[in-house]
Amino acid sequence: MQIEKKIELENLATRIRIDSVEAIQHMGAGHIGGSLSVASLLAVLYGKQMKYDPKNPQWEERDRLVMSKGHAGTAWYSALAEVGFFPKEWLLTINQGGTNLPSHPDRNKTPGVDATTGSLGQGTSVAAGIATGLNLQNKNNYVYLIVGDGELNEGQCWEAFQYLAHFKLNHCIVIIDENKKQLDGPNRDIMNPFDIQEKMRAFGFYTTSAKGDDVEGIDQAIDELKSIEDQAVCLVLDSIKGQGIPYFEEMADNHSVKFDHDEINRITENILVELKASLKERE
Repeated sequence: MQIEKKIELENLATRIRIDSVEAIQHMGAGHIGGSLSVASLLAVLYGKQMKYDPKNPQWEERDRLVMSKGHAGTAWYSALAEVGFFPKEWLLTINQGGTNLPSHPDRNKTPGVDATTGSLGQGTSVAAGIATGLNLQNKNNYVYLIVGDGELNEGQCWEAFQYLAHFKLNHCIVIIDENKKQLDGPNRDIMNPFDIQEKMRAFGFYTTSAKGDDVEGIDQAIDELKSIEDQAVCLVLDSIKGQGIPYFEEMADNHSVKFDHDEINRITENILVELKASLKERE
């Protein structure tokens, strides 16, 4: 990857993080940990890997993204706004009455959203169905399925994975956000997932990994998966809940954060000032 492109993607990831934090703070509460952990991934997808047209969200030749971990909708909306699907001002209306941006994605409301998600596990089956339909039409469009590691507690995920592997639907790229925490605490304490990469390989997937904040590594991993022709494919994202903002990374209860007192709002405002300053210097 050329250095200019790497900087461009890193800047996009920073803008997605800034937008996400501002939107969640404005709401007063929200799923900040799992939104930030996929910010760099979304930057790579919308900044380099995916085919799409913001002026024509229903373009037949577009790739599809299914955010099965629908609680990360804020990060997805931030990415969509950054690349022009709708005005950034919409981000301050998330989860308000009459909004086009509900707290979890809704395909009937938001330009660029192809699948309604939020009930964990169901997005995996939706993505498998979309991939099947495209395959039956002999189309080469990609479906990017983003799944949370805590979400893997749902048996429906493994049914969908078995289906994808059996039919070798390699144009459905499964991306597991392994940020190692869920609502009630560390995954290893709630329901130990053990080695996710080995489990996916046992299910019949060609599996690779990348660090959650490494845009170049994520890009290379996706290129690697696109070269596989006869096997289902999976990227395990080695990420951190709250990734990219140390304050939120280190917060114990960072799945859904409440901005309900002066201290957290003051700290967050300082974080946003620093992020915007560093972004301005790079741009």
